Amino acid sequence: MTAGWTERERRFKAAYDAVAHVIESRWGIPVIIGDVVDPNTGDFNGAEIVLDHTLDLEMALFVLAHLFGHTAQWSTCDEARDLGTRYAAAAPPPEVLPRIRDYERDASRLALALFHLAGVTDLDAWLSDWAAADWTYLEHFYRTGEAGDFRRFFAPGAPVLEPLPIPEFTARRWVSRYSF
Repeated sequence: MTAGWTERERRFKAAYDAVAHVIESRWGIPVIIGDVVDPNTGDFNGAEIVLDHTLDLEMALFVLAHLFGHTAQWSTCDEARDLGTRYAAAAPPPEVLPRIRDYERDASRLALALFHLAGVTDLDAWLSDWAAADWTYLEHFYRTGEAGDFRRFFAPGAPVLEPLPIPEFTARRWVSRYSF
């Protein structure tokens, strides 16, 4: 299956497999590859994580880990769940943006802790760069209403995030972000 793949592709495949395994085995949260409503790259509902079938390995890894971070947040914090559902497709008032930025950053910090739990310790800067791109995209979307591919906001060199310990939680189904 990996014949002809570059070393980079093999590295992302190994990291993806390790992270997906931990999510599924430790928390019992299935990772599903399927069709996700455009322009979204993935979705979650607390009990499962769905990744769009069009993602390459690199993006699938980031989206999987980041959505796991949101899953942990939603399972342990009513305010996080409220932020994630209330502003999934609507612009928040400007005074709420700092709270949403913290929510997004902390999802990626939880993702980084997940990486480490899965034995993926060499992609901290990579994940931090994609977390910064994700936030830059979201901030742009909230200010302009323009949706699109968040990858165009990628710029290497973001400050490296510190992992945030994953709180104990039990997966529980919530309404999907895009069900409103």
